[in-house]
Amino acid sequence: MKRKEIMLNILNNTVREDEIGNDHQMTNAKTPLRPDAFVLSDEEKIETIAAHFREIMHTLGLDLNDESLSGTPKRVARMYVQELFSGLNPENMPSVTLFENNYRFSEILVERDISFYSNCEHHFVPIVGKVHIGYISTGKVIGLSKLHRIVNHFARRPQVQERLTIQIGETLTQVLETEDVAVVVDADHFCVSSRGIADQTSSTVTSFFGGVFDKENSRKEEFLSLVKLRG
Repeated sequence: MKRKEIMLNILNNTVREDEIGNDHQMTNAKTPLRPDAFVLSDEEKIETIAAHFREIMHTLGLDLNDESLSGTPKRVARMYVQELFSGLNPENMPSVTLFENNYRFSEILVERDISFYSNCEHHFVPIVGKVHIGYISTGKVIGLSKLHRIVNHFARRPQVQERLTIQIGETLTQVLETEDVAVVVDADHFCVSSRGIADQTSSTVTSFFGGVFDKENSRKEEFLSLVKLRG
């Protein structure tokens, strides 16, 4: 079902919002952020989240006076703001410097098996997997570590795998100044393996193909052969 159809069905009350989450559907290629998302400082967010998480733990019946649990709300809040969801803040986008392609390398450059750890925006449980990137330089190249940093910037937010793939692909197209970009994401979703259907053997694969990778099957097949997806 396409994004426009999903939203129309919600408005017409023909599909429930929780069904979107269960089917892992995406309604927007951009991360849904409010205009006031960064009015609060990180410390203010940590204090607010800690207070709310304390209430969640209390509601679950946990004894927050226990030495093991008393510091958990603050630890979780710091983890959310400073680690797991640090990619929400555009100020944390890694700086990118392009270098001249002095070697005149005109074939596909592939960086594969970039590990990432994200969280499903529907259930806030982990998405863990690998990203494979390929691009053809039009005169500029990027440091390999920057590819890893860009992947992890977009992974460090509540995510849907389709959106993650698009965001990485579109960002690389912009920063590399070339349409010839390919991205494949292969990931395990804990919302599938640890709850619901509880399938622990499947993985989800999504792709982004631009420029020659989209127009020429030979280039796409070359990239996929270089990537060699697991299993």
